[in-house]
Amino acid sequence: MENLADARPLYERVGGEIAALIEGGTYRVGDRLPSVRQLSSKMNVSINTVLQAYAVLEDRRVIQARPQSGYYVAPRVPEITAAPLTAQKPSVPVAATYSELCQQVIRNMANRELLPLGSAVPHPSHLPVEKLNRIMSQVTRRFGAQSVSYMMPPGSERLRTQIAQRSILAGFSVRPDQVLITSGCVEAVQLALRATCRPGDTIAVESPFYFNFLQLIADMGLKALEIPATPREGISIEALEYALEHNRVSACLVIPNFSNPLGGLMPEARKRELVQLLARHEIPLIEDDIYGDLTFGAERPLAAKAFDRQGLVIYCSSFSKTLAPGYRVGWAIGGRYQGEMERLKMMANLATSSPPQLALAEFLATGGYDHHLRAIRRIYARNISLMADAVARHFPAGTRMTQPAGSFMLWVEMPEGTDSVRLFQRALEHGIGITPGSIFSLSDKYQNCIRLCSALWDERIERGVETLGRLARELAPTP
Repeated sequence: MENLADARPLYERVGGEIAALIEGGTYRVGDRLPSVRQLSSKMNVSINTVLQAYAVLEDRRVIQARPQSGYYVAPRVPEITAAPLTAQKPSVPVAATYSELCQQVIRNMANRELLPLGSAVPHPSHLPVEKLNRIMSQVTRRFGAQSVSYMMPPGSERLRTQIAQRSILAGFSVRPDQVLITSGCVEAVQLALRATCRPGDTIAVESPFYFNFLQLIADMGLKALEIPATPREGISIEALEYALEHNRVSACLVIPNFSNPLGGLMPEARKRELVQLLARHEIPLIEDDIYGDLTFGAERPLAAKAFDRQGLVIYCSSFSKTLAPGYRVGWAIGGRYQGEMERLKMMANLATSSPPQLALAEFLATGGYDHHLRAIRRIYARNISLMADAVARHFPAGTRMTQPAGSFMLWVEMPEGTDSVRLFQRALEHGIGITPGSIFSLSDKYQNCIRLCSALWDERIERGVETLGRLARELAPTP
């Protein structure tokens, strides 16, 4: 370690050695670096020296810290920190309409011949398939007649108890009888909208926003009021406050934790401000927290529901992104709207399928979920870093993207003038599925953006990103 000819401070020399290892390929994008204590011992320097070295590398964006997880090699990516310019224009309520492009994107998700670069669906190779299958077989034998009977709303008591216990990790406490089991998170959101709105009402949503929810709003005959959002702050509280002063809004629908498609994490202070603002106007907040468990850090982020003091936050989630998309098991915690949502659930489809409820309750009760989460968080953190690095290497100059701290989605903003719908069509010709940015708005925004998903990373995916980057370069406007 000692080099008398090197007059740099010791921490800079330590940082230089780590940077050289990264540059030489010993540590690749997404790799976890030695802990502060390990490096201190290995290099025979103080812990404080290592901390200073890591701080310098973090400032230079060579590495990135993940809370209570450690230090990792960072992708060299131009980061999106503010809202895209197209999201900053004043919005007015827009009547939502059906989109054939949305339907095509959804159909492509079921096409196994396409490389799934745009599907926000976990890959089965990262799910506890065999364990869930064993548990499903066991519980159907164990519970016999109950497994083929209706579990009327609010649903399986054992599963609701497990969900209530886990809610503490999201910052709030509920009783099992305050949890309603639904057929996925989409149904939970749909029930929340039906309980709070009537056809013709206006819903405030963040922008860009999950396209399937925009289609749901269209199906219900509602209007969407798009409020700009940023990856670091979430929905703009200031823009929302202005909108509430000039529009009659019946509800607000947001994804505060690892939003879809930005992947942004709303700070706790902003969540509190959001809840308090809406409470002053007596407007319900419908919160989708389906990605909250997929943080790259050691601690799960708080839900906006944690700041609810008036029962105005309707919390919606599911196990579709973490355990079993095909089980279609979600839940809602409806606060003052709970009774109405249970009634609407019964009218809609009577009950959620019983065997998946029994299997998930057993999986949670035996402690398998936390072990699974620890593993899948590491996988997704590495995958998102590798995909971001590949995009940075292969996409046209001037491309920017988000740097999510959870989930497996990456929002990519290509140079202005690049047509993401044409890229979507060209990608299909090469057997690649992506999601064009325009479907995340009702107002013809985000034409130069796409959402990529890194639920899986292998050589085929890497080659697919390289091909996609080449196609994007061909479509990018000439400087």
